[in-house]
Amino acid sequence: MAMSLPQQIGALSGTPISAESGIISGDMMPATLIPRLRSPTTSLRCAARATDIDRVSPSPPLSPRIGGMRPDLSIACQALMTEEVAAPVEVMEYKEAVGGAQVKEKGVPVYVMMPLDSVTTGNKVNRRKAVNASMQALKSAGVEGVMMDVWWGLVEREAPGEYNWGGYLELLEMAKKHGLKVQAVMSFHQCGGNVGDSCTIPLPKWAVEEIDKDPDLAYTDQWGRRNYEYISLGCDTLPVLKGRTPIQCYSDFMRAFRNRFEHLLGDTIVEIQVGMGPAGELRYPSYPEKNGTWKFPGIGAFQCYDKYMLSHLKAAAEAAGKPEWGSTGPRDAGEYNNWPEDTNFFRKEGGGWNCPYGEFFLTWYSQMLLNHGESILSSAKSIFDNAGVKISVKIAGIHWHYGTRSHAPELTAGYYNTRFRDGYLPIAQMLARHGAIFNFTCIEMRDHEQPQDAQCAPEKLVRQVALATGEAQVPLAGENALPRYDESALEQILNASSLDVDGDEGEEREMCAFTYLRMNPDLFQPDNWRRFVAFVKKMKEGKGGDRCWEQVEREAEHFVHVSQPAVALAH
Repeated sequence: MAMSLPQQIGALSGTPISAESGIISGDMMPATLIPRLRSPTTSLRCAARATDIDRVSPSPPLSPRIGGMRPDLSIACQALMTEEVAAPVEVMEYKEAVGGAQVKEKGVPVYVMMPLDSVTTGNKVNRRKAVNASMQALKSAGVEGVMMDVWWGLVEREAPGEYNWGGYLELLEMAKKHGLKVQAVMSFHQCGGNVGDSCTIPLPKWAVEEIDKDPDLAYTDQWGRRNYEYISLGCDTLPVLKGRTPIQCYSDFMRAFRNRFEHLLGDTIVEIQVGMGPAGELRYPSYPEKNGTWKFPGIGAFQCYDKYMLSHLKAAAEAAGKPEWGSTGPRDAGEYNNWPEDTNFFRKEGGGWNCPYGEFFLTWYSQMLLNHGESILSSAKSIFDNAGVKISVKIAGIHWHYGTRSHAPELTAGYYNTRFRDGYLPIAQMLARHGAIFNFTCIEMRDHEQPQDAQCAPEKLVRQVALATGEAQVPLAGENALPRYDESALEQILNASSLDVDGDEGEEREMCAFTYLRMNPDLFQPDNWRRFVAFVKKMKEGKGGDRCWEQVEREAEHFVHVSQPAVALAH
């Protein structure tokens, strides 16, 4: 059973939330703050029934400048925590206009990820009223749209070729009603087992049945551990899924999506993000958290030991005139939670990664991943050609041990990036061939915030990716890897989105979009929401916006409001 949204958020935050969230009512405010209220309202509380809550983080203290929670936020926050909203609320859209005309959008548009379980296993919208109220609040803040996972394991769950779009029909119409654009993720992976996964949505039943009959359809490590998150790319072109190849299954799914939602493509649905691996990212499942297999900042493990991957390796070794290299992957690359210097393969001095065998293996391993991306992108491009949507691919921000010579965690994930080799330029060039967007994570992180002994360097990694996408002339979009609401993280996203890297200071280049993780009750807490609204405004301003946070936050207060007083929530 999927976890409830309060449990989801608790899983992300790891701390309990009090049912008393501390929203200050009008009669408790200091006299100096009372004039700041725009309309008289009854005391509103962002609270949930105690029986609904397991582990959700406590609300932050109120900003003394804001005083109380705006009615629209109270409604949205209450809705996300419970199933009931007291009354429908009209939210006025934030628009900037000059002389009565709508100004053309500039800067970086912001999207917000929806909860992973927005659609239930019964193909219904989960917490319909909550989602509706939240979309209203997001629109009022100037958010461009939302990102939603369209789960293969839900839509084609029962039988091959039988698609139940149930909850997605309603969700997409809801987004359209609110004037929100949609980034639709073709999620061909399992939900559960990765950072931030708070519910479980397996692959389609019939696909799992085939994996059970032939376990080599699952990615496999050198110890024989199978991973059911995503079907091994080693069998991409083999009819192993009840007569269809995995690539054909993905293509048929995307084609069915296009046919069903053709009326929304290019207007409401503006982007198709094509899932290509675990967590929807183009990578191998080299660092699975499930059952404690991997823990940060372990180097992970190569995933090439199923019979299909080994067959490809054998053929590549024979073609290279080195058949002895084709029987197995590296046996001295350590275990999931080792560090580079613990291993012979990844150590800086004399490591196997930097010898002829290592170069052969890593070239093959990374090229298999690129070929996988190429195959799916070719299909996606033909299916959505002239549909008015952009195609994007997500690349993981693997920033730990980035300061070492071998970059071991990137290598096990399939990114052949070392101190002596740029592993992101080939990915960017592959995306460029298909006109796709390079979507990158960990944009919110700063180097000094990370464990220094693990030589984490997310800022340097983002800079390298920005340079690679600039050289390949590929649009770069971003996401935050972990939920962050603090001003430091939001400022870091602002800085990174400007793409001011060496050599292009004068170039008018910015991220093409940013997707914020994620819609949840914490986002609608007063201080978090005020900062987020200001962040959205600053992102929309783009380069040249030099106003301070305080000024933008004050302005944001005037744009995010309801057009009528909200009805007080019961209890």
